[in-house]
Amino acid sequence: MKLAVGSTNPVKVDAVERTLARYEPTVTAVNVDSGVSEQPWSIEETVTGAENRARRALAAADADYGVGLEGGVARLDGTPGLSLIMWAAVTDGERVGRGGGPTLRLPDGVAARLDDGAELGPVMDDLLGTENVAESDGAAGALTDGLTDRADALGEAVACAFGPFVTPYYDVDA
Repeated sequence: MKLAVGSTNPVKVDAVERTLARYEPTVTAVNVDSGVSEQPWSIEETVTGAENRARRALAAADADYGVGLEGGVARLDGTPGLSLIMWAAVTDGERVGRGGGPTLRLPDGVAARLDDGAELGPVMDDLLGTENVAESDGAAGALTDGLTDRADALGEAVACAFGPFVTPYYDVDA
């Protein structure tokens, strides 16, 4: 299985490699534009970014599938605060699969800085005294004390997005 991942972020590439390891993938990282803001602010914008990355990665590489991963933030009906969300999209050029990863409520202080126009990665780096947290455990790892991390959270989204391509259940009438 040849995969083109629409990012050169090592955490995103690792998430794809680990999640799909049993298929023995060959993974190529492709630097593509998400086509959305640097800090997506809704489920719709986050999913669109993942879809754009998947399509653009597939178009730029010799691969069977393009994979796009996008993290964003959103206010969810019935849930207090601002949440971190993660989405993946997979395409073979004809079909598109989409899957969401874990959703995590952000601390109010972090949410306030995002409301003021900041981006999550730099805000988390300030909070943690780190650099490039998005290329390590991410906000998910820091805010769960390592119970999950960015690669695992993104991997769940990848697994869900790949469902239509690795099971027959999407092609049958129930």
